[in-house]
Amino acid sequence: MKKQTILIVDDEAPIREMIASALEPAGYKILQAENASKAHSLIIDEEPDLMLLDWMMPGTSGVELMRRLKRDEQTNSLPIIMLTAKVAEDNMVQGLESGADDYVSKPFSPKNLIARIKAVLRRSDGEAPQEPFKVDQLIFDPVSHRVSISGTPVNLGPTEFRLLNFFLSHPERVYSRNQILDYVWGGNVYMDERTIDVHILRLRKALLLEGHDRLIQTVRGAGYRFSAKISD
Repeated sequence: MKKQTILIVDDEAPIREMIASALEPAGYKILQAENASKAHSLIIDEEPDLMLLDWMMPGTSGVELMRRLKRDEQTNSLPIIMLTAKVAEDNMVQGLESGADDYVSKPFSPKNLIARIKAVLRRSDGEAPQEPFKVDQLIFDPVSHRVSISGTPVNLGPTEFRLLNFFLSHPERVYSRNQILDYVWGGNVYMDERTIDVHILRLRKALLLEGHDRLIQTVRGAGYRFSAKISD
């Protein structure tokens, strides 16, 4: 079985080596980059399965690199976990809104990091239905991994793609944040409700074309539902 490849991007070599020494025994192939330029080259040439990205780096920051990757069709599906000493909620939200799939604060335990990596990779590799969905002018094709509205492509990160897949597969039902977490992220992953709300917000923004963001409805005191009907 082919090893999954993890790209570690951090300007501090001791941190990269510490992470690599924890991940290699867990069966991962490791790539390392000390800056955004080297990281981008490795992403294009090596096509890693996931990137661990430091927030603060000289020159191009980790957040700016992530934004560039998410704007490029060739790289926008790469799962990204941010590694950062920034622990304020606003920083977490900024990282998630910029495209991160998860957020790990320094210092962290190798065991926790490996669990987060497995969870993100599991979400990215999850099985999807083979038949396209069509709701109004929204078309979701899991085979080609394309989403469009009235023929216009909609760019989604891997987490938002999986979240939309879940909603399309379970229409007209209200799901609490905890239920969404269990279905989309897996029950063994700790994530607060604010993180789920951020991903819902990102998905809604992506579906703004022709008002398709209305399909994801907030049910006060209960959670969210996906519906083509007019919200109560």
